[in-house]
This record gives sequence, structure tokens and C-alpha cells, in this order.
Amino acid sequence: MRRLSDKPGLPYALYRAEQVRRMDAYALEIEGISAAELMARAGQALFDLARSLYPDSRRWLLLCGLGNNAGDGYVVAALAQAVGLAVEIIQLGDSQRIQGHALHHLQRARALGVSIRQGLSGDLPPADLIVDGLFGIGLDREVSGPWRAAIEAINRHPAPVLAIDIPSGLHADSGAVLGAAVQASHSLSFIGLKPGLFTGIAADHVGQLHFSGLQVPARVYASELPSARRLDWARQIGQLPRRRATAHKGDCGHVLIIGGAPGFAGAARLAGEGALRSGAGLVSLATHPAHAACIGQQRPELMCHGLDGAEALRPLLQAADVLLVGPGLGQSDWARRLFEQAMAVERPRLLDADGLNLLAQKPQRLVRTVITPHPGEAARLLGLGSAQIQADRFAACEQLRQRYAPVVLLKGAGSLVCSDGDKAPGLCSAGNAGMASGGMGDLLSGIIAGLMAQAPGLGLGLEPGLDWAWAAELGMVLHAEAADRAARRLSQRSLLASDLLDELPGLLREAE
Repeated sequence: MRRLSDKPGLPYALYRAEQVRRMDAYALEIEGISAAELMARAGQALFDLARSLYPDSRRWLLLCGLGNNAGDGYVVAALAQAVGLAVEIIQLGDSQRIQGHALHHLQRARALGVSIRQGLSGDLPPADLIVDGLFGIGLDREVSGPWRAAIEAINRHPAPVLAIDIPSGLHADSGAVLGAAVQASHSLSFIGLKPGLFTGIAADHVGQLHFSGLQVPARVYASELPSARRLDWARQIGQLPRRRATAHKGDCGHVLIIGGAPGFAGAARLAGEGALRSGAGLVSLATHPAHAACIGQQRPELMCHGLDGAEALRPLLQAADVLLVGPGLGQSDWARRLFEQAMAVERPRLLDADGLNLLAQKPQRLVRTVITPHPGEAARLLGLGSAQIQADRFAACEQLRQRYAPVVLLKGAGSLVCSDGDKAPGLCSAGNAGMASGGMGDLLSGIIAGLMAQAPGLGLGLEPGLDWAWAAELGMVLHAEAADRAARRLSQRSLLASDLLDELPGLLREAE
């Protein structure tokens, strides 16, 4: 099983490839660190990690291209040769083009007797460990020809793979696969973590992520503003203030959930339970008459109202502090009338599921609103294909923010929150493949709506409107961490959305 790591020590600031290159240059020019020293440090860090991860491996195979990643690989090869390991380098590209410090370390590896093979034909030779040094963070074109063949050969090989900085073929900024990308067992990233390591299809390629700052001074990091912020439970746990001892349910907000067409009662109930478990004082459910009584019997804390038409919704809208529109709502005439009624009132709101599908039919820029689309819903909102959304999730999230709402949570592996203001996007690095099951999004929307309802009474001191970004980020991470803990207790394959409800009380107790 390959997944991203939230192990202690990973930085929270994320930097685009161009930013990392500028930081690299800053370290060289201003701090006086030589390029040779940085390459030597990178190679040593890779060698030490490989030895700690695979102490019994004896045959190391390194695939090297023409850039600095290849130079790091040559350092690794020399260090491995020096301790008596069987080392072979497969060199791709014209070795006459290798320059500078990379050339120096290539020549040193040759002098130490490292076997170097030019080019690759067919499968890779036997090895206990493969080190991927084909491409670095500068790759911005589709991989083809012998380079693609080499990546595919790596992926066919049974040996574990350690990627230098980023798996070859993965776009450092977006996480898109540029034709083909190495499926690494581990990746060691240098200087600054890149956003493309965390979102989109990256989880299928990065493996366990490690980081080395190569001992560059803190001033180097101060020279660039992060392009995104990695969020996990350890980071967000302090974001939920304690309740006042005298707090009552009116202080904790009233959420109205509008959804649950015939056959979709579960979506509305999951959203309602998510709002309750995240701490909302009151939760009302405006749903279809066919199952209102049933939901109320199963969860008596939910105030369930069966609505035949939109007129009955008016008093519920007036009593609510926050609206959640969409879980299991459908797109029937009944659903459309409820949606239009909810959109006509001035209330903070969250749109999800069919609320987003109905919005896509009549696009408008909303205020005081959070939207939480998955890639398919985002594609309908932007008039694109899902593959285009996944190719650059950061760009898609920003387009949604500009076109539709001040706070956007784009769901999926490496969920993103973009919001109005000058804060960099938040990226959730928790979560697992067990979340690929029905109801997860309904539960998430309920959790966020519950936090939105509480925000005004918590004394957060946030600027108007940013309460919703706070709720979206905290809810996103709370939901993902609950999924990770439930998967450890059960399994990813058997994980249900309702399993996360059992984890929420313990997590929120930690936050108190």
C-alpha cells in the first residue's frame, strides 16, 4: 500500500518549483553555500535514507538523467560503492551534455569503479533497490521515447524505488502525470516541499514522503512566501477554542440541512450527524416526507421536517444560522423549488452535491458561501472535463473561487481550500483510499456546516467572512484524520462514512 506520510518533521510550507529554484540560488549566492556542497549533502541524505530503509539491500541500481538529480544519484553511487555494495548506473540521454558538479560526481563514480551502462533496452537488470534520478522538478513536458520506456521499466521491476526529490514524470506544481511517472516506494524531497507531491494522482506515485532541508539557513525560507500550506490534525488541533463554561445551545449555532430526496435519506442523515458531532447546538433537517419520521426515530437529536413544497421551508430558513443545501437533494421539481428558496435568503450557506449541480445550471457568484465540489462537480461548474480538473487542481480551485464563492473546498486526494483574502491555499495531507465510498462527502459537509454555525460564538477574532475558511479547513482535516483512525481500527477496504462518526468525539476531546 502506498500513501503519503504525515510523519513528524515534514514542513507545512509548500513551494512551487520556480520558488525552490530561487531558494536554491539564494543559498548559493547570498549564503555562500557552494553547489558542490548542496549536491554532496543531497547525495549523503539519500544514501543515509536508503541504508536505513533497506539495510539488507546489496545490489543498487540508479537511473540517471542529465540534470542535478542525476548528480545527486552519482553521489549516492559513489557512497554505495565505497561501502562495498554492488552498484550500477544506467545513464539515459547524451552523457556529453552533463556539466558542472554533476559531471564531477559522475567522473568520481567512474574513478571508484561504479559500473555505468549507457541507455536501456528492455527490462532492468536484477536489483534490491532502484534509485530514480531521471528527472527533477523542472520537468514541464510530456515524457516520451526512451525516457518513458525507462519509467515503465522501473514500474515493472519488483524492487523498491527511492525517488530523488520527486518521482520522475510527476509535475512538481500540480501533481499531474506527464505521460508516465515513476511509482516510488519512498521519495526524498529537498529544500522545500512541492505542492505536486500531495494532490491529484500524486499519492499513487510518491509513496512514503521524506524531507531534507540540506541544512540551508532559515533566511532562505524567509525569502519566499509559501504557495500553499500543508494541513494535518497536528497542525489544526489548536484551531478550535474551548467553549465557555456558560455556553448554551443558542451560542453554538443552528444548522438547517436541506436534502434527502426519496432513496437518499442516508445522505441527509449523515450530514445531520456530522453537524451534531462537530458541535452545532441545533440541527434541523428539511427533507422529503417519505422518511422524515424514520430519520427522527433513528437520531432523535435531529429535528426532522417532512416538506411537500417550498412554502413550508420559509420558517425553517428564518430560524437557521447556517444552511447546508444539497446532500441527497436530487434535481427534481421538488428539489429545485427548495434550492431556489434557500438561495433567496441572506444566510451563510454551504452547497454540496446536488446543490452544486443545481448551481451549475444557473451559475452565479455567491457571498457568505462555502462550496465543496468533488472533481466531477467541479467539472460541471467550470464546463470542463474531470481530467482537466485533476490535471491542475490548484488552478481549478482558484477558478471556482473567482467564479462562484469566497471559500472553495475541492475534494479528492489532497483536498484543497481556496478562499478570498491573501492566505495561501490549504492542502490536506491526511486521508486514505478507504474514503472512496458513498456518504463521505455528505458527512464532510455536515461537519463543516456545524463548525460554521459555531464560529461567530467562539471569539475567534477572524475577519468577516474568513470564519468560513476556518471552518472549511478545520472540517476537512478533522474528517480526514477521523478516516485515518477508523481505517487503522478497521481497514481501508471496509471503511464506511458512518465509521468516522465514532472517531469524532475522541478527536474533538484532543482539541479541548
